[in-house]
Amino acid sequence: MGEATLPDGWVGDFDLYDPAYLDEPSSVWRAMREGCPVARSSRRGGAVLPVRHADIAAVARDTATFSSRALEATGPVPRPGNELRMPPITSDPPRHAGERKVLLPLFNRAAVAALEPGTREAAAALVDQVAGRPTVDAADAFARHIPIATIAAMLDLADDDVAQFSTWIVQFLKEGPRDQGARLAAIASITGYFTELVRGQRPVGGGGVVAELLRRRDEESLTEDQIVGMCFLLLVAGIDTTWSAIGSSLWHLAAHPDDRRRLAAEPELLPTAVEELIRVYAPITIARVANAPAEVGGCPVAAGERVLLPWAAANRDPAVFTDPDLVVLDRARNPHLAFGLGIHRCLGSGLARMEIRVALEEWLRRIPEFELDPDRPVTWTGGNVRGPESLWLQIPGSAP
Repeated sequence: MGEATLPDGWVGDFDLYDPAYLDEPSSVWRAMREGCPVARSSRRGGAVLPVRHADIAAVARDTATFSSRALEATGPVPRPGNELRMPPITSDPPRHAGERKVLLPLFNRAAVAALEPGTREAAAALVDQVAGRPTVDAADAFARHIPIATIAAMLDLADDDVAQFSTWIVQFLKEGPRDQGARLAAIASITGYFTELVRGQRPVGGGGVVAELLRRRDEESLTEDQIVGMCFLLLVAGIDTTWSAIGSSLWHLAAHPDDRRRLAAEPELLPTAVEELIRVYAPITIARVANAPAEVGGCPVAAGERVLLPWAAANRDPAVFTDPDLVVLDRARNPHLAFGLGIHRCLGSGLARMEIRVALEEWLRRIPEFELDPDRPVTWTGGNVRGPESLWLQIPGSAP
């Protein structure tokens, strides 16, 4: 746990890519709570940043004042009508409810359970590939591939297309926040791909989400843009966030050997441990746009201004959680906001939980002992999603 300090000039002009914030945002959040709990910035398109649970929750629930039309944490705030549309997450009431209802059955318990065997098979195969190495970048060789395999199965797309997903996600969410050219290129590629699927210009498997949306197209009065946007959402929201959560969990276990050994010895604790790990290392910072002049935590917000919601900051608030910066693997009460709250609470939370749990189960089953490589420090992504960009681990006993 780092000292509660703020980078120079933070409150008046923060930078989400400040090295101190990328490496350990929790110390920045603590310092803000003790001093000024809402910061403002003109950088990277401008934004307001609250860190208290109450303020973040209030904005998330107030869909009349704060629109979900533009979710990006950085870059210019688009004019109304020019946003990247990914329904239902970018839709406001009253349109939101109907679009969410369309997707809900695709994420129920039965649907998630049907995907678990394939996820486990993919995770086990990946562990087999890395188990014999003395060092491995677990973010690149393991974490990133599990949600790609799961989402590809969910969408039931051609195997030849799967490798492209990772490239697009890196372009959109990892390079895009600092490079608008890369972001726009990724949007064009992803949108073009799903448009071809919807128009029948690419083969579509009969058992996946795309086929189901096409079957329900007339029944639900879905437009081509809505179906393409929903598929875009599943690809973007379902991959990078989950691989970041898996990577952060492995980073924690590598840095905290007592927790790692306990989980390896008590695998039945994993469901509770997963909740705690995603509480502490919730990867997402999402944006809202003020529809009218408003106030957040006593800070005035202008119409059209962006407000950031860092869910992990809310999850570290001592007003809600005892010892909020400590990972307590068997924490009994855990009302975290890792998946958001209100009408936009994450549809895929059950799927993400399953993927993280299965990934850790398979890793710990084969590799119960591992540690951080001291010669290659972890690097972190920033912007909308924080997670290990590289995570070099040493595996004792592996063949050189």
